[in-house]
Amino acid sequence: MARRKHRPRKGKSAKKAKAATANADEEFAKNPHSFIFNRNRVGRNVTRLIKDMRKVMEPYTATKLKARKKNQLKDFISVASIYNVTHLVMFTKTKLGVYMKIARVPHGPTISFKVESYSLAKDIVSSLKKPHSESKQFLHHPLLVMNNFGGEALNHKIISSMFQNLFPSIHINKARLNDYKRCVVLSYNSEEETIDFRHYNIHVVPTGLSKPVKKLIKPKIPDLSSYVDISDFVLKSGNLSESEAEQDGPANEVVLPQFVSGRGNIPSSKSAVRLLTEIGPRLTLKLLKIHEGLSSGEVLYHRFRAGPINPPPKKKAKLTLDNDDDDKKSNDDDMKGAGNDVKDDDDDDDMR
Repeated sequence: MARRKHRPRKGKSAKKAKAATANADEEFAKNPHSFIFNRNRVGRNVTRLIKDMRKVMEPYTATKLKARKKNQLKDFISVASIYNVTHLVMFTKTKLGVYMKIARVPHGPTISFKVESYSLAKDIVSSLKKPHSESKQFLHHPLLVMNNFGGEALNHKIISSMFQNLFPSIHINKARLNDYKRCVVLSYNSEEETIDFRHYNIHVVPTGLSKPVKKLIKPKIPDLSSYVDISDFVLKSGNLSESEAEQDGPANEVVLPQFVSGRGNIPSSKSAVRLLTEIGPRLTLKLLKIHEGLSSGEVLYHRFRAGPINPPPKKKAKLTLDNDDDDKKSNDDDMKGAGNDVKDDDDDDDMR
């Protein structure tokens, strides 16, 4: 008989690594996921806008999702539970403009927006003098900041809840500051009744440093050939300019409780938080309609209807007439089934 092969025993480090991977997968599945796609033909620019929105929602979205002409809404809903998808973001285009819908799976609600204007990420980056990006900034979800959404109106509450649930929640005790490299800002304009969508980089820099020291901590080493000693370069007159002093004011300064990547950032020291550059895309949205269900059900809000939103029920009198006709038909059928056919009886009498 062949000897039975013994499997090597796993060490403690291997078991811990396996448990950590399982916990990470479980934590990843708990966070909200999204499908971002188009319905019908939308054109080249809207297709690029969809790719930019997928970039914003990384890593909790399907970046390579392809929607075909044959695909219907029920097809995406049927596979949503398999991939832990909680939200659908749909783009459509008509002769009147571009529209965006955000739906909660599987029971709604569904919010419909009209995209008043938008700018692609490539256009925003090309307009910047010094674009800033990091290789690992899309490995973690962005922070969500909402401005002027404190109204008591029902539509404001539904929109706030929808966007808050679209992004993963933040646990203050477990959060690592070094993971958050991006920020999504939603601002409500009460005068025009629009929502401005912006996507920024978060960059942390040390405060209270002179210009020479700032040059030294940068990746590019300055030219020191004209100096005899390094102290000549550091101690030369180089105070902060007025614009830099305003950026590093008390309103922007924070004490770092944890390590944050960046040259010169030290835990328990003051650093300035700057939204250095806009990544894109940029959208201006206007609310049109809110459905209670998934693109169906009761209409909770409609922009162009001031009266009753849902159609009134039918009158009872009409229902009773229909019921009387149905009863009459059912009685005639019962009589025929029992053999009480009037025409047949008359024929029998004639034969007699």
